[in-house]
Amino acid sequence: MTTVQAIRNRINEIGMGEPFTSTQFNALGTRAALDQTLSRFVKQGEIARISRGVFVRPKKSRYVGEVLPEPSKVAQAIASVHGETIQVQGAEAARLLGLTTQMPLQAVFYTSGPNRKLKLGNLLLTLKHVAQRKLALAGKPSGLALSALWYLGKEQVTTGTIKTIRAKLTPEAFEEFRAETPAMPAWMADTLHRYEQEGARA
Repeated sequence: MTTVQAIRNRINEIGMGEPFTSTQFNALGTRAALDQTLSRFVKQGEIARISRGVFVRPKKSRYVGEVLPEPSKVAQAIASVHGETIQVQGAEAARLLGLTTQMPLQAVFYTSGPNRKLKLGNLLLTLKHVAQRKLALAGKPSGLALSALWYLGKEQVTTGTIKTIRAKLTPEAFEEFRAETPAMPAWMADTLHRYEQEGARA
């Protein structure tokens, strides 16, 4: 089997509309052969390039035309290519945890890498560089809690906020969240301590 056919077969195993990276084919040929083959597939319309090293098999809908991949999957794919860490942006984390009902107007993710912006159809995907401490527990429910608290900030985070988070997380995830207390800013750690003291008095 040729390298071209091996890569095509592997791509065909990937779901339509699912982003994938060039690194997934490293075992099938040299870097030059992979790049050349994927570029050829893009020109032929078999796949589409989303970002450097990130591709997708276009998924079509009879009603809306091309169906774009989920922004979160694209962000994860970009992070995988560049060896970066990705975290859900604080506004979306707060919404997922029931701390706000406001729907973010853009797809924004925190990253350990550089700032990036790219278009997914009419949607702008933004990767925003943040300090490593804001990426703690990335990819975990406990990490959502930290991201949400950073976003809400000192003035909005109360013991009631922690109570809501506690109700949303599993006991194990909440313990992971609590274990990050030494790395939290003072205002965040103090609120968590007050919540625990209120619970002890209840």
